[in-house]
Amino acid sequence: MNLSPAIIKELREKSGAGMMDCKKALDESGGDVEKAIEWLRKKGINTAQKKSSRLASDGLVTVKIDGDKGIIIEVNAETDFVARNENFQKFCDELAFTGLKNEVQGVESLLKCKFLDSNQTVQENLTNLISKLGENIVIRRLEYIHEKSYSLEKYLHNSININSGKIGVLLSFKSNQINESVTDFSKNICMHIAATDPKSMNIDSLNKNLVEKERSIYIEQLKSSKKPDDIIEKIVDGKIKKFYQEVCLLEQTFVMDNKLNVNECISAFNKEHEEIFEIYNYVIFKLGQE
Repeated sequence: MNLSPAIIKELREKSGAGMMDCKKALDESGGDVEKAIEWLRKKGINTAQKKSSRLASDGLVTVKIDGDKGIIIEVNAETDFVARNENFQKFCDELAFTGLKNEVQGVESLLKCKFLDSNQTVQENLTNLISKLGENIVIRRLEYIHEKSYSLEKYLHNSININSGKIGVLLSFKSNQINESVTDFSKNICMHIAATDPKSMNIDSLNKNLVEKERSIYIEQLKSSKKPDDIIEKIVDGKIKKFYQEVCLLEQTFVMDNKLNVNECISAFNKEHEEIFEIYNYVIFKLGQE
């Protein structure tokens, strides 16, 4: 069939498919653009299924806040090239909005939601995007937060727009009021979390198995020293204390003031501003992190 460049261009613009796929679709559909779109969609679903086995290790972390509700989502793609594609970025942004609107509690529930105000589910929209961009795309994880008594702040590291980047932090905190000093301080806390990736808020909430694992490693390292057991125990206790300072948020040295830890900085901030600033919780997603 002789196909005019105009009709091929029209189909490419409407479908986002490649030149050869558009030609074949039009051939199979007798030159009917709408039927060709349907043909491409069917083909796209098959293509998406084949691509779903490919490793998706790049992508974006998106953080969105709406009043006392917040969501952080990691969406993976195969390459940074697709992660910087406008269609991919738009999908991530609209996906986060959909998650907020539906107050989703996990990826599976999000996939079943209607995408924005359309008749398509998130899963259907995702399949279409895979077909359009030609890479496997995976909604890897998400965390939805609704803190009625707390305020929310976010930070994105290596951001490519105001909502997405390679590292995302969502912080919930309490304060007397929201003003410029509180906003700046909460953002600095978010930046600190992004830089240090703490494993827990404080010592009490740190995974006890993780502590015991570190303790056993230190003991094993010191066995060959031939030091008395009581001395080894004191050395190990000192190493565990240092470990707490490395992995517990409130014990960590504040990245913007290396003379104080985070807890001391909060106390100093509260005293200076007559505040009651208190961290309630935080979530950090690093792209590709287990």
